[in-house]
Amino acid sequence: MPGWGKGKGLRLVLVLLGILIAIKPQQAENLSLLDIAKQLGSRFLLQNVEEAKELVDAAYEYTQNRLKEKLMKKTVRPSDILVSFKQPVGKTRLHVKAAHYMLVALDLLKEKLQDVIPQEFNITDVLSPSQIQIIYKASGCALQDASTQSCDETSPYRTITGECNNLRIPTFGASNRPYARWLPQEYEDGISLPRGWTETKLYSGFPLPSVRAVSNDIVFFPNVNVTDDPFRSLMFMQWGQFLDHDLDFGPSTTATLTFMRGIDCGRSCVKGPPCFPIQIPPNDPSKPQGDCIPFTRAAPACNGGYAIRNQINALTSFVDASMVYASEDRWAMQLRNFTNNLGLLAINEMFTDRGLAYLPFGNPEDFPESCNRTNPDFPIPCFLAGDNRVTEMPGLTALQTLFMREHNHLSTELKRLNPQMNGEELYQESRKILGAMMQKITYTEYLPAVLGNSMTPYRGYNDSVDPRIASVFTIAFRFGHTLVRPTVPRLDSRYQLLSQIPLEEEFFATWRIIQDGGIDPILRGLIGISAKRLRQDQIVVEALRDRLFQQVARIGLDLPALNMQRGRDHGLPGYNAWRQFCGLSQPRNEAQLAQVLQNPQLARKLIQHYGTPNNIDLWIGGVAEPFVRNGRVGPLLACIIGKQLQNVRDGDRFWWENSGVFTPAQRQALNRVTLSRIICDNTFIREVPQFIFRANQYPRNFVSCNTIPMFSLFPWKKSSE
Repeated sequence: MPGWGKGKGLRLVLVLLGILIAIKPQQAENLSLLDIAKQLGSRFLLQNVEEAKELVDAAYEYTQNRLKEKLMKKTVRPSDILVSFKQPVGKTRLHVKAAHYMLVALDLLKEKLQDVIPQEFNITDVLSPSQIQIIYKASGCALQDASTQSCDETSPYRTITGECNNLRIPTFGASNRPYARWLPQEYEDGISLPRGWTETKLYSGFPLPSVRAVSNDIVFFPNVNVTDDPFRSLMFMQWGQFLDHDLDFGPSTTATLTFMRGIDCGRSCVKGPPCFPIQIPPNDPSKPQGDCIPFTRAAPACNGGYAIRNQINALTSFVDASMVYASEDRWAMQLRNFTNNLGLLAINEMFTDRGLAYLPFGNPEDFPESCNRTNPDFPIPCFLAGDNRVTEMPGLTALQTLFMREHNHLSTELKRLNPQMNGEELYQESRKILGAMMQKITYTEYLPAVLGNSMTPYRGYNDSVDPRIASVFTIAFRFGHTLVRPTVPRLDSRYQLLSQIPLEEEFFATWRIIQDGGIDPILRGLIGISAKRLRQDQIVVEALRDRLFQQVARIGLDLPALNMQRGRDHGLPGYNAWRQFCGLSQPRNEAQLAQVLQNPQLARKLIQHYGTPNNIDLWIGGVAEPFVRNGRVGPLLACIIGKQLQNVRDGDRFWWENSGVFTPAQRQALNRVTLSRIICDNTFIREVPQFIFRANQYPRNFVSCNTIPMFSLFPWKKSSE
């Protein structure tokens, strides 16, 4: 493989080139780390960055070529399609590559210095801040971290990238920036390695368990009969995913090879950045011992020159419908229709949904078409929207399609009311309204169903509030995996079952949407079927816990195990640290944990695996807690989700209720917006529930669309002047 021949001799470079000015290991014992650091000149540091670039570039090239080969085959695995859609694209890719240059340069330095420094050390103990800055600039991170545009304080519209929302700190909430950290990262080496990397290392006196072992013992249940949630619809689950794709996307590392040795993460169980495989424990019920579940670390961010690893959020942090419009300018332009001056989004030119628009076809840049290979007999390309993951599952595609149609509906109506408006005005005003609709539905319909109550009243924009998505939120919000049913139901106009296809057969299958009746049957399934209810003995269905991509992958994936491993990858502290952060009690033993969970048997299992509540992974600890009153999460997740969404609201200068964003009459009109009405206006569905996130029985809880208040654009009519 190109680039790895040099890597084998890297440990000898120090001695052979005399870069440490003839410092020998025996002399190093008498030198402090600071003394050694002084010997590391800028020329050596820059040479080290160049070596790192060669290794990273070689890993990237190999991975991309191999992935393209897979995607060009006659039949393609959904798991490979998923990998392609999790890749960073556009400016995100440039940012991630620069971050990898910096991290690998630091890894190389530590490997070289290990030959002359006998004791354990962190690379930041050796390098001075000015030396780290040299690496930061040479890697390209300084350029990627810089603000990319000047701010127009008078513009009534958001930027696509989220920059300039906060005029004091223009990058707050912008795309392609690091996640916020509410608690400091906890890495095994203090810099980058996840907790649990070294299996024998103790935390609070105990080793961390295999996340697969935790999943086997605590998440597994024989889901012959999944418990329905009597008070939540499947739309409750689907809106959570739709919202998540508006707030955060942590792409996978572009390379699936170890940077230092060139070993393929998908074919080997060897640990080495960026590969962090999940080992199969003894006596696993379905997977062979000695094997592993492949896992690649999340793409890093440049992180403002700090050496401690952070991850990148490729999206804007605001509830701004960026999954409809994109979070990068070039991408946003690809989604628009410039054949007229009407401010419309592009639509599909090959197929219609009985005359209504589908999303256009398209694919992330630099990747061949892949969705058309999920059914070679009816090859349909991937849909294109503002987020890569649009075709991941049909419910998500249905909502993405619905909101594309709503934008075009708004733009068309605005043009009728204001013939003088040009295409740019129509696009921006429709985008502004649609973002406000997303905010209103989320905060008045969805969040109360999650948290059990409404958020504190809105008191206006506060530019001192940090709206960035926190790393911990990205794991906490995965509680939605506990709501997923193992099948995708499609219902007819009388809400009777048309089909119920296993979820694993629906991933990236755009052909099914076109062949099986469009988005209406899918939306009816989301409206008319209950979500799965999260119970302590029914956490995640086996289709996701043990058989995800089993038919087509080397080994079936385990989504709960991946969630816990991702938390470790992000350097998240354990359960009690977050309980303390939220002002909750911190159980110190099994008896106290049993009180918190109201379940002695579950507490016993957790302590058997983790030894202490301190070590429990956030995701499993969070979903194990009993619900808050009227909510669908426990106290810990309610705290994290509530805090995050309040920060997003209060730190958003363009929040729909903020004075001056809309007129009082426009706010009054927006206050009547419901998801049910948007469905009525953009589909052939004529009967809907008034409370769409509740479990509804047809026809008892359904009403005619004629009884759902219309959204009036009359307050947007401009005067003749």
